[in-house]
Amino acid sequence: MARTTGPSCWTMTVLLATILQFVSIIAAQQTVLIEGTDRHNVSRNLTVDRYPSLYTGDFADCLNGESLFNITKYDAGYYADNMTVVFHLDGTTNVRQENLMLHLSLFAFGETIFDATLDPCKLEISSLCPLNANNPVEAWTAIEVTVSEIDIIPSISLDIPDFEGSARLQVFANSSQTEIGCFQAVLSNGNTLSHPYAISPALGGLTALAILSSFAAAVYGVSIPHMRTHYAHSFSVLVVLETFQTIYFSGALSVHWPSLLPAWWSNFAWSAGLIYSHELVESLRGFAGISGNASQVGGAGSNVINNEGGLIHQIYGRSLDLGPAAASQPSRRALAYNASDPYDYTWGGRPVAPGMPIPGTWPGFRGTLAAIRIPIAGAFTVGLIWWLVALALVVISVTAAKFCLDLLIRLKLVNKDGFAYFRTHLPGYLATSVLRTLLVASFPLLTLALFQMNLERPTGPLAIAAVVFALLLVGLGGLVAYACYFRLRFSKFQMGTDTIILEQGRLFKVLPFVAATRASTIGEKESATKRYGSLPFLRIHFVDNDPDRPRPSVHKDEAYVKRFGWLAAHYRRKRWWFFALWFAYQVARACFLGGASRSPLAQVYGLFILEVLAFIVFVNLKPYEGQRNAVVAVWMLGMSKVVTAGLSIAFLPDFNNSRILLTVFGLIIVVVQGFMVLAVIVLVVLGMISSWMSLHRNRETFRPQALDSIRISYYEHLQNKAPDMRPPPREEANGAAEPRSTFTVNSVRRAPKIEDDDDPETDVFPSLSNNNVPIQDVPPATRPRSRTNSVNSRYSVGSLPRRARTQRASWSSRDFAEWDAQFERPDSAMGVGTAGTAGTVGTSMRTTTAQGRQRSSSLRQIAHLNSHSSLRMQQQPDIRERPETPSAQRRPMSPPREVSEDKLEPFPALEIVPSRRDDETTGREMEDNGVSPVKETDGKQSGMPQPGEKEEEQVAVSGTANESTKDETADVTRGAAPTDGESKQQPTSEKEAEAEKTP
Repeated sequence: MARTTGPSCWTMTVLLATILQFVSIIAAQQTVLIEGTDRHNVSRNLTVDRYPSLYTGDFADCLNGESLFNITKYDAGYYADNMTVVFHLDGTTNVRQENLMLHLSLFAFGETIFDATLDPCKLEISSLCPLNANNPVEAWTAIEVTVSEIDIIPSISLDIPDFEGSARLQVFANSSQTEIGCFQAVLSNGNTLSHPYAISPALGGLTALAILSSFAAAVYGVSIPHMRTHYAHSFSVLVVLETFQTIYFSGALSVHWPSLLPAWWSNFAWSAGLIYSHELVESLRGFAGISGNASQVGGAGSNVINNEGGLIHQIYGRSLDLGPAAASQPSRRALAYNASDPYDYTWGGRPVAPGMPIPGTWPGFRGTLAAIRIPIAGAFTVGLIWWLVALALVVISVTAAKFCLDLLIRLKLVNKDGFAYFRTHLPGYLATSVLRTLLVASFPLLTLALFQMNLERPTGPLAIAAVVFALLLVGLGGLVAYACYFRLRFSKFQMGTDTIILEQGRLFKVLPFVAATRASTIGEKESATKRYGSLPFLRIHFVDNDPDRPRPSVHKDEAYVKRFGWLAAHYRRKRWWFFALWFAYQVARACFLGGASRSPLAQVYGLFILEVLAFIVFVNLKPYEGQRNAVVAVWMLGMSKVVTAGLSIAFLPDFNNSRILLTVFGLIIVVVQGFMVLAVIVLVVLGMISSWMSLHRNRETFRPQALDSIRISYYEHLQNKAPDMRPPPREEANGAAEPRSTFTVNSVRRAPKIEDDDDPETDVFPSLSNNNVPIQDVPPATRPRSRTNSVNSRYSVGSLPRRARTQRASWSSRDFAEWDAQFERPDSAMGVGTAGTAGTVGTSMRTTTAQGRQRSSSLRQIAHLNSHSSLRMQQQPDIRERPETPSAQRRPMSPPREVSEDKLEPFPALEIVPSRRDDETTGREMEDNGVSPVKETDGKQSGMPQPGEKEEEQVAVSGTANESTKDETADVTRGAAPTDGESKQQPTSEKEAEAEKTP
């Protein structure tokens, strides 16, 4: 029994302890309710620890550090459910004794929405009535407001994200009527677009997937040109990070931003290397020259009276020595949240870190950095450290990828042939990866370095910024220049005159626009578009020193791709030098953003002009080979930059625009950039799919099977884009559309005809049948007819006039031949011929008469050769049908020698003679795309012509052949049996048999 009762006692004990703990928690979290009435006279019970409709966040001293208080807690809020304004103030002071007056103001979108002057004595705030240095400051009060006082607060402000507002508390000394304290906190409604702890990791993971897919396209394969082709069509990591960096550095302009924009931009700070770490920022404060107390705000200092305060002598005018007791008074610190106190709350803010702007204001790049809690003085150092970490991660990741592939190949999980080149060239890939990472980091580091040099802070960060700026500008700039020189070292550039023609065009094929075209690209072509004028321009063209020297294109030059593929691989063959223009453009942007930060007008207007010019140039150049890269990097990113820079002009302080209007402009910028981010996300996913297809280019099967046809189309697209040749002009329609009738015939009146007076007894061509006999009453033929079935048609004679002659409904080729034989003279040259003679397709067919003259044979004999009896020739089973081409060979219109129709010999069998067809498209592929993108091992696949090879086709060239008439085609379709006259003649001798067999 002891063994059974023991566990039961322990179970009851644990259960009782759990219940007691749960009851104690419930008792500690007892909710206190109050009754409140809103502006619509609706009453309800409310908890005292609820969130206000508008409440404050971080706070700071708004007297530039000269307030005579050390404040550790300042909270204010507006409760719309009971129309109450509250504020809470904790801290210490060094003022011995003073009567005070308080002034509380709430601001929203640049307008004052609440303003009240408070007497601490009337509000029974004992710590402020009077103010004494021996007593800590602890003030809390609730102020009821009327509907008229809060009527100015718009209802939408309680719900929109990133409400722009602030709460300011000013303290005045009654003795001197001077402001001795000012504290300001940002005002918010709890809704925000700033989610750096959720959005940033998601975008970072997406970028990691883009890096993985691009890296896979770069390392898989054995042919360098082939690998470059697939890598060029993968979604560029440079484009992805450039998009995120551009979004964040939109806030680097020296203007007053609405609160919406810095909150939105904080989600992309990681792409610039600005990742907040409390330990890192705190450790760099001394090196960056940042001083101050992050646990409190104010300028009272540790002494009784701060001698550095500018209002000391004006307020007191007495001795500053207040004794050792006051000097030893410790500063009051904010208490932690007490869950057992029903009146405690969690929505309050904290003192801002030193070096940050005043809360509620977002001035330029300082305001943008404030959203991620990084002071501007330490931004460059933080960014540099994180980019160095990124370089180390790149080296480690590439090396780990190599050893992981070795392990997988050893385990026979991966085919070793696909990654053999990467595994044997690891040092080259490491150098390329590091240089590519530096290229991605060049723009943010240049911009941050210029900002650091404008601050004129301690010499340490300033010297590092100067060195990094020089290394990036000279180092990367030198590599870019050397890449251009390496390609052009055996050639030169020539400069000449050119003209830009302004003519009528359409933007996106819809909007009327002015198109600018260089005259050198038009040549002698005539254009029907309307021209508005022209501008003089310069033309720089490339001239090779030795035009006869064989030289591969830039993407086929393996030595160049190995050295500078990290620069030029993503660009078209004709725009391989675009990386130099791109780098110069990024340096110019960095100079405007970081170097011109002290001149807002020059900075904003200069950047806007630069973005417009860059967008126009990039659109006309079309530098990228892959469509996804071109859509984002040229179109979407370019338009986003132009829109952002253009709308940023309205944020300049000189214009003093309404903050509500500026918030609307900020919302437009967020929408434009948000659509761009969504496009990047979609294209990264598509890039992963295309890279997966690239990894399966040497396999016959692909999973899922539904995407196999898309995979083949993708390979063909790569093959067509790699040569970078101008597409052929569109073929015009063979004929114009038939005009539609614009009238209708309602009635017809018959007029007398000449045929009405004819006598049927004297007709030369008597009627072939009785018109009065119905079609179904005509008896079928009782004997084999020499005419085709179509001759017996009667449908065409039923509507003839009563006195009109009935002609034959249709005529076959044999009818023409028999008719010609009846009127042929026996002594004519046409009656004499040699049977079995045939010509060759494509030769000029002429016959020679007895007098030595040449004449073309008639269509009757040609049609006879193609009649049904002649079509019964022996067919070759291996004849390939040649596709229709513009240069297709025509059949002869007449035989080489005319023969008598009653002595026709069987048509000779066709003979297959090969001929070679010159294909321009294949020739271009041989010149510009020597490697097929489908399989790179041997470049040969069934069903697809290989670049550099001309297709060979078999065509029938022996014997005479011509197109049969429609009637004969109908006869063959119906399967009409040949008559006696159509059967071929049997050879009467051995000589005739041999002649019959020999063509």
